[in-house]
Amino acid sequence: MLIALFAAVVLIVIPLATGSQTYTILTKSMVQKFPPGTFMVMKPAPFDELKYGDVITFQLYSGRPDVETHRIVGFGATQQGEKTLITKGDNNGANDPEPVRAIQVKGKLFYAVPYVGYVANALGNSDRGTWTIVAAVGLIGYGAFTVFKSLRRSRNRATPAEVE
Repeated sequence: MLIALFAAVVLIVIPLATGSQTYTILTKSMVQKFPPGTFMVMKPAPFDELKYGDVITFQLYSGRPDVETHRIVGFGATQQGEKTLITKGDNNGANDPEPVRAIQVKGKLFYAVPYVGYVANALGNSDRGTWTIVAAVGLIGYGAFTVFKSLRRSRNRATPAEVE
């Protein structure tokens, strides 16, 4: 019961409460610290507060759902003076070819849980929100059932003692 409760809090409640988005590492580009299957919780962060070494998730192309999670390894600017980020996967030999602009950033790493991303992916990325709600309701229901069962068992034990 405690494991289920802990999992619900870490994987469902905290991301929802903090407005974070969840992603799964699919490739080996971040393998030293985050192997494939790592469940990443990315919390929104102001662009100006991002710093060297932060792990961020960013949108690759405008209007498309493709994202990448890499580490900030430097800063740059466009010809118009717009600040950009230089990113690189921990396991990659070179920096990413395109700088990241503020509008592309989805969030900064809040925390990660190894291997749980495989389960999240099995449930499907497009339905993840629905599955999250179903899982939360299921875990709450299981907890309520366990408490009810325990109370009923303790009442049944108390009744015969009172009769004697």
